[in-house]
Amino acid sequence: MKKTLLSVIAMTMFAATSQGQLLYRISGNGLDKPSYIIGTYHLAPASFADKIPGLNEAFESCEQVYGEIDMRETATPEKQLAIQQSQMLPDGKTLTSLLTSDQLTRLNALMREVFGKDFNNEAFAAQMNHFSPALISNTITLITYAKDNPDLLSGDQSKLIDGYFQARAADKGLPVKGFETADFQTEALFGKPLDQQVTDLMCLVDNYRENVDMAEFITEAYFSQDLDQLLDLTEEESEGACGSTPEDNDKLIYDRNASWVKAMPEIMKERPTFFAVGAAHLCGERGVLHLLREAGYKVDGVK
Repeated sequence: MKKTLLSVIAMTMFAATSQGQLLYRISGNGLDKPSYIIGTYHLAPASFADKIPGLNEAFESCEQVYGEIDMRETATPEKQLAIQQSQMLPDGKTLTSLLTSDQLTRLNALMREVFGKDFNNEAFAAQMNHFSPALISNTITLITYAKDNPDLLSGDQSKLIDGYFQARAADKGLPVKGFETADFQTEALFGKPLDQQVTDLMCLVDNYRENVDMAEFITEAYFSQDLDQLLDLTEEESEGACGSTPEDNDKLIYDRNASWVKAMPEIMKERPTFFAVGAAHLCGERGVLHLLREAGYKVDGVK
């Protein structure tokens, strides 16, 4: 499974190019007013919205906002506790008990590079040993890139681009909704069998530098607003040592694209809508933009 590359944070900001395009107008096919869809990079800073041509006009013309989820759903103490529990190992299991001695040695080496300590540190081990392998993978990536963007660790979603759109809509009194539930996304990210999570974690450990390099290329493509390059890079990443299987891509990207496009006609008929979803969902022949055109809509880049 593509474990972190599409959710890593930007290390460097890149200016938009004249060929770049992240924001699209959806019109025709019986719509009285156009809706808009933007490709996001889930941990990109909210300030990047100012670099997207036509965004303010598009946003102000819409009467509701749709994201992958309604982020307010994750804000309640009950939901936060449930998410935390889903990311922890079952009772009686620890991360070190799941790993061989050789695997733990390799993981410790990366832990020292990223965290400055490893599982030989009793306090650190007590904190991390009950994390699931999937959570360890995501934590390694988050800490790697948070060094260049402290807002990642602030807990304030409005400082990141997806949360910014939802917070801005809420401030205007507009409805904010999501295609999916938080439970659905949590299961997709952390619901794999433990043995596969260990395999994914060790692939990240053994290919850490390659993954970081590829993430930087993908980040640059996004901040250049170049969906074609982003598609090429994500396909190249899928073919790498820790790449996604076709089944993973179907579960994480393509099946969700089809489900969203099926729901969008009624949503857009109800009121003009500003959709904000991960940029990888827009790309390619199975991407949301192509599926909307196949469904009879006119989809144009906003200049």
